[in-house]
Amino acid sequence: MPVPTGLNPGARARSNHRLGLQLALVAVAFVGFGFAMVPIYNAFCRVTGLNGRTNATPYVVPANTQVDTTRSVRVEFLANRMPGVDIDLRPEVFSMDVNPGAIVHVNFIARNRGDRTFVGQAVPSITPAVATPYFQKIQCFCFGQQTFAPHAVRSLPVVFVVKPELDRNLREITLSYTFFEQPKS
Repeated sequence: MPVPTGLNPGARARSNHRLGLQLALVAVAFVGFGFAMVPIYNAFCRVTGLNGRTNATPYVVPANTQVDTTRSVRVEFLANRMPGVDIDLRPEVFSMDVNPGAIVHVNFIARNRGDRTFVGQAVPSITPAVATPYFQKIQCFCFGQQTFAPHAVRSLPVVFVVKPELDRNLREITLSYTFFEQPKS
């Protein structure tokens, strides 16, 4: 916006005040947009499977699911924790071959290494991302917060199905969990 010339001091002050208000409104709009992006992005990822985001609620298996015994898909399991998190998480098995359509049960072992109660949440992801819509969790410890007493060890179940509609050329999927500590309220 060009700076008006030849304005008296009162008009110049009003012009500067109006410009300051406009710039403040733009800044507030950008801050609001920044806060809105997180839930919008999460919803987008949940719907599209982008970034390997898997279902956050139990998948209901159709009653007439057919198991494709003509092929198998290798599913690998990984576990991570954020720095400072005192939970060790590891899969009982590191990989298995599954037939699409079959309901599969696996367990992860979690151990609280700390001297205090830990409340956390596991966040899953799938790679490659194109497999995400076809990997459905029926039961998962990631659906809710987990509370661990000091030095507690627990077996955490995951029940899933790889949908038969998965591309036949895709032969390997990785399910990975990262444990985060929940903020204290």
